[in-house]
Amino acid sequence: MTVPIIECVPNISEGRRRLVIEQIVEAVRRVPGARLLDWSSDTAHNRSVLTLAGDAAALKAAVLVLFEHSVAAIDLRTHSGEHPRLGAVDVVPFVPIEGVTMDDCVALAKDTARSVAERFEVPVYLYEEASSNPLRKNLEDIRRGEFEGLPAKMASDG
Repeated sequence: MTVPIIECVPNISEGRRRLVIEQIVEAVRRVPGARLLDWSSDTAHNRSVLTLAGDAAALKAAVLVLFEHSVAAIDLRTHSGEHPRLGAVDVVPFVPIEGVTMDDCVALAKDTARSVAERFEVPVYLYEEASSNPLRKNLEDIRRGEFEGLPAKMASDG
């Protein structure tokens, strides 16, 4: 029997405050069943990228921990960087690796997004395969207007 493996490559909108980044990474590292494979930060973009692997339940738990720590530590009202951003946790792609399909990853993305929105009361935009809105398929289109444009975006269909 094949053990299901999904890769998750979340990006957070913090790449300069090393202690904050390390605290977030350490919290994610402690989630049972989710394996932190790598992480890196870019000060110019003010962004960090984590690479995780595990099954759906472990990755969902890790993403919720990531949100818990990132939302508490990152304030986009004072954030600046070269990369367009929408949230403290900016993207959370799920990639099928072994024993899972893209449909499984889409289901995980929708389930995780629902939990994030309910628990943290933040807007969540699904993109590419996970999006059910044709105006929100392309990540570049979703990011247009960035964080400051969220109120208008939330009031429209786009």
